[in-house]
Formats: sequence, structure tokens, C-alpha cells
Amino acid sequence: MKRALLLIGISLLLLAVPTAAGAPPPAVAPAAGHYLPATGDRFQYFEEWVLTGESGNYTGYAENQYTNGTVGVTSIAANGTVSAYYSNTDVWENNTGSEYAWTSSGTFTFSSSSFHYVQGTDNQTGYSNPFVWFYMNNSLSPGASFYLLNTQMDLVSVDNAYALPPADHYVKTIFAEGNGSYERNDIYGVFTATYNWQSYFDPSTGYEVGYLYTERDSNPSAGASFDVSDLLYVTNTSYPLTATSAPSGGSSPSGFPESLAILLVVLIVVIAVVLVVVILVRSRRAKLPPHSPAGAVGFGPAPGPPPGVPPPVHLTPSGQPAVQQVVIRETVKVPCRYCGTLIDSTATVCPVCGAPRT
Repeated sequence: MKRALLLIGISLLLLAVPTAAGAPPPAVAPAAGHYLPATGDRFQYFEEWVLTGESGNYTGYAENQYTNGTVGVTSIAANGTVSAYYSNTDVWENNTGSEYAWTSSGTFTFSSSSFHYVQGTDNQTGYSNPFVWFYMNNSLSPGASFYLLNTQMDLVSVDNAYALPPADHYVKTIFAEGNGSYERNDIYGVFTATYNWQSYFDPSTGYEVGYLYTERDSNPSAGASFDVSDLLYVTNTSYPLTATSAPSGGSSPSGFPESLAILLVVLIVVIAVVLVVVILVRSRRAKLPPHSPAGAVGFGPAPGPPPGVPPPVHLTPSGQPAVQQVVIRETVKVPCRYCGTLIDSTATVCPVCGAPRT
């Protein structure tokens, strides 16, 4: 029953970051000098949303959603209202074999001074007067607070090295973190959800570079629980990101330890080397030998006749000399008509009396 309800509620998967409890947060007064969006600003991103069942009805259950998205600015009004567009391609699947794919796109506006959505959103649902998730005031200092959607974020660092997947080349970012909880009551069931949101922004523009959102949903009375993770990172930007060096002893913001990543790379290299060696050994294995050239030494006995073919018949037994054949010629003799002596039938005269044979 639970899985059937999950399939009915695919559209709710777009709710990657929940609504915080309580009244909508007040608008944050912007500090002077922050970056203002410009026509043509654009970024593309990849997002992987994962649900992993832990207990109860969710034991052994898993689902994933993959999004390739784009957000771009088309114009900006004199009052700071930004006109923008979004375009998404999504694929959803679970471990029961179900899979769905769809696309979505549209336009919306947001304020570059209050950072709120003004009219429409980029397909965000379930929020009350939300702030944009992809743009922040880049003039804030560490210790300041601001909002993404309905979550309060605390600015931790303005000089953070972010390992941008998938190649993990490091770029300079503003790092902010938020925590919260809410009561989930939707197609997934009734759960108490607690979450952590780590988000990274470009210091030059305040646009999103990447984030990692993790959530734990539990219902002790039902004995059910599941975990949610949402990883997003940009794949292309119309503006340059600032490269930086990797932090010593740091870890990837995706939560993947750097030491484990190095170990994984080494393991992949070792496996690749083993595969190459196996291929080379197989390619060098002795094949059926060709006929030996004159004077070459053969190994092993000469092969016998093919199965089912009788051996050749030898007229001369092996190891014995050939037998000499003696041909005896026979001659016919007739009596001489004068003296009676037997003479060869081929003779013309009798050798005794000299008379002619005929």
C-alpha cells in the first residue's frame, strides 16, 4: 500500500527541501554592494535526490530522482525585480522497477533586494512566501543569517574550497549551513523530519554552486523511518567560478571523505591494471602451432590418424627386409622326329643328329 501511494505522489518528489514550521520569515534587508543579476546570467545543474528506507514499511525500499536543470535571467527591472526562466528534465525510479521521465519549464520573477520569489517559482511547491534557493547576498560576512526557501541559513565562511563534482576541481565559495525540523504529512505518511542543509555560493555573484541536503524521517509509533539526501551542483555557468586549492585534510562537501575518494581512485586504477594484464596474458597464450619449418624440432609424438579413420595398411611389416621374388620360366620340349631326342620347341635343328626340327 505504501509503495502504491508513493507512485501516486511522484509530483511531490519535487519538494526537495521542506517548509519550516511557524510563520513566514521576514524579508532580510540587503546590505549595500551585493551583486545584482544581469541579463544573460545562467547556470545549469545536476541534482540527485535519493530516498533510502530504514525500517517499518520502508525496510528495503529505495527511490531516486535525477534532474538536469537550467535557471537563467532574461531581464531586470528598475525596481530590482528579475525576470527569469527555468527548464528541467527529470527521471524518477525505484527499486521495484518503476520509472518515470518528464520535463518542466516556465518563467518567474524574484526580487534582487528582498531575495523573495515575486511571481511564480521555478517549480517549488509547499512553501509560504519563500526566498529563492539559488541566489544570496554575497556581501554578507561570517556570522550573518539569511534565508533559502523557508530555512534560516548561517553564513560560516566566505572563503571555502568546494570540490565541484564530478571531477572534484576546487572552486572558492561562500559556505552557509541551516538546520530545521517539520512535520511531514503527505503521500509518504506522517513523519517527524529533521534536516541539515549545507549550501555553497559563488562569492562574485551570489549564485548557487552546489548544496547537500540530508533529512531523517521517523515515526516511532509506526516503527517506520527513511532517509533522504539531495545533492546538487552546477555543471555550466555563464560567469567564471574562481579556482582554488584543495584544503589540507578536508572532505568533499557532498559528504564523501577525501581519503575515501583517493582510496576509491587507487582501487579503480588497480582494477584497470589487472584487467590490462589479464587481456595481455590471454592475447599471448600459445595458439595451435603452425607446421614446423625444415629442421625444427617437434615436441611430443606425431599425431595419429583422425578418430574413426583406420590406420594405413603396410604390405611390408615394420622392421623386416623386403622379400626377394624369384620368377621361374617354364620351356616346352618336343622329340626329334629322326633320333627321338627331346629338344626345345623353339630350337630349329636337333642338337644331336642335326636334323631339322620340322
